[in-house]
Amino acid sequence: MTSAQRQVGDLLRAWRQRRRMSQLDLACEADISTRHLSFLETGRAQPSRDMVVLLAERLDVPLRDRNQLLVAAGYAPLYPERSLDDPALAAARRAVELVLAGHEPYPAIAIDRHWHLVAANGAIGPLLAGAAPDLLRPPVNVLRLSLHPAGIAPRIENLPEWRGHLLGRLRRQVEISGDPGLEKLLAELEVYPVADGSRRAEAARGHDHAPIAVPLRFRTEAGTLSFLSTTMVFGTPVDVTLSELAVESFFPADQATAEALRGSAHRCKAMS
Repeated sequence: MTSAQRQVGDLLRAWRQRRRMSQLDLACEADISTRHLSFLETGRAQPSRDMVVLLAERLDVPLRDRNQLLVAAGYAPLYPERSLDDPALAAARRAVELVLAGHEPYPAIAIDRHWHLVAANGAIGPLLAGAAPDLLRPPVNVLRLSLHPAGIAPRIENLPEWRGHLLGRLRRQVEISGDPGLEKLLAELEVYPVADGSRRAEAARGHDHAPIAVPLRFRTEAGTLSFLSTTMVFGTPVDVTLSELAVESFFPADQATAEALRGSAHRCKAMS
């Protein structure tokens, strides 16, 4: 038994357990015998390249980790990882820019797998007023910026609710991906100071049914703005970078917010 066989077997078993699948479940999904799967996980059999790809697909393993599985099994990575500035991703970059610009006058951002800001439209700028310069220095982590006491957290009127929503999303990402970087970020955010009773309120809400949508109520000079957010990802990415890119779009949750944002955009155009 080679070290590569043991390593890829351990990784396959870890991903199967993370997905809460039995060997029988995965074997049926991949149309192989449970005996063969057991041999692969214990290192008694060496998976072919196609078998690694098949099992990774059935386990919905992220592309970055699929490459790690392939390398562990002794094969070359299958999925390229290029910077968003790479000419090969020019079409994707233009698509992101069009989505962000088309969403104005409402805020929208593009983020990577660790919630670092990749791009933003012009409507984001006014919402960052008052944040500490250190938090705005690249790479900007939008979760840290949102929840840090020196960030925009003091201007979020429903901070306990919004904080619980963001941490819940991050916990789910950690559970699904097992990403050490996300685990470290979660540990950092969880110890940020919050108002008395906020943690108890978050724990109490954990026992209730989750709301359909959690609004972000943000205090500005023009009054309180209320947003609902949606997330867009690339449907069939073949590049690691694209697979980890997401666009967060914020929509006005009420008429007053929509009018305030449209009015602000109109004034900015008139001044330019």
